[in-house]
Order: sequence, then C-alpha cells, then structure tokens
Amino acid sequence: MRRYLVAGNWKMNTTRESGTQLAQALVAEVPAENPGVEVLVCPPFPYLTSIGDVVNGSGVGFGAQNCYHEAPGAFTGETATEMLTDIGCRSVILGHSERRHILKETDADINLKVKKALASGLQVILCVGELQSEREADQTEAVLDTQMTGGLDGVDASAFDQIVIAYEPVWAIGTGLTATPDQAEAAHQYLRNWLKDKYSAEIADATRILYGGSVKPDNAQELLSQENVDGALVGGASLKPELFIPIIQAAAGLAAS
Repeated sequence: MRRYLVAGNWKMNTTRESGTQLAQALVAEVPAENPGVEVLVCPPFPYLTSIGDVVNGSGVGFGAQNCYHEAPGAFTGETATEMLTDIGCRSVILGHSERRHILKETDADINLKVKKALASGLQVILCVGELQSEREADQTEAVLDTQMTGGLDGVDASAFDQIVIAYEPVWAIGTGLTATPDQAEAAHQYLRNWLKDKYSAEIADATRILYGGSVKPDNAQELLSQENVDGALVGGASLKPELFIPIIQAAAGLAAS
C-alpha cells in the first residue's frame, strides 16, 4: 500500500513568527510515529531553518519550493540543493504551475532541477497539470504526457524511490474550483498508466501521485479515497492549522481503514 503524503506549500506567505506558530500547531497534532501518512511543509526560503528547528524530531518534515540545477557558485539569488540538504531539507517541489506560467520555467529547466535534486538525495515532488483552455480542448492527457516526458527525461528507474508526482489542474489552483473526484481519478489513472508504459508496472504501483488544486477539509475525504490519489499538495489551506490538520486527519483515517 502506498503511504499517503500530505504536503503544505506555503508559497510566498507567512512571517517568521506566523510560520513558527503554524509549524508548532502541526507538531502538536501530528503523531511523531505516523505510519499511514507522511506530512510535509514547504516554507519560503528565508524561514526554512527556523521551521526546520520547530519540526525536527517530529512527525512533520520540511522541504523547499524550488532549487537551482548547478553546484554552489556564482549564481546570484539561487539556492543549491547542497544548501537544502545541509539544513535538513528532505524534499523539494519542482515544476509548480506558478513557476511554469508566471516565471516561465520550461520542461527543460525543470528536468535539470529534477536530476540535480535527485543526485543530492532529495525527494522530488514533480508537479504537472493543464490549463483550463487545454482541458476544454481535450488536451489534458497530451499536456501531462509532454510535462512528464520533459520533466523526467534521462531519469533512471532506480531514482523513483525519491520521486512523487503531483497532479495540479491549473484551473483549480487558488480559484476555489476543484476537480471532481472522477476528474482527479481519471488524470491520476492516466499518470499511473504513463509510468507503467515508460518505466514498469512496479514503479507505477509504488509511485505516489498527489492531487493539488483547492484541497479543503470538506473535499479531502472524497478526493483522497480515490484509488489512484495518494495524498494532497495543499496551498492556501496549509496556512491555517484548522484547515490543514483535518486534511491530514482525513488521510490518516483512510490509511487506517
């Protein structure tokens, strides 16, 4: 059985104080030993060490929202994977739609980061997903194929114990819209079949595929109960303990059932 992963992407939000309080609230509620659910928070870069200090030794891990594909050197404003592992980061989100569409990252850019992060021992959460116009044009699967093919180009099967896929329909991020459980399941089923075709049935069966797109306490149970949905990449709701904790609890309840 694939272990659920519930990851909070704080994006460019919180202060040091509010982020610390948020992390403390999560640590107080998430069991240190939580075999059914892996819990992760991804704060902004300036707060990684302070949040890391709060969650150290708890049932909550911490990761980054981005990295650079080169070794440490003269790259002003960038963050090397070696720096992330040095402070205890265990994961990094790559290919998020906001970086693709606002910051113009290409699949080739993302692929370089994926390979560098994997080489550094980080867990990679690779985000893929379509725009509303692409869904309306019946291009969802074509977009997912392009993004998966580009993002994982040259990635060996042996690296998949470090890889998580996150399906994030762009039209459902920060809009209040959410994919129906059937829509989410169809996309996740396509991604699992893609992994089977391109890699192996074993990798397809073992790889976790998260749903990201306006996950909230009132829809988490139904989304997470889908056969091919293995967790959630949560944006806005991860900034409020009273919203994020029930999502974690929904996953824990399903894992125990």
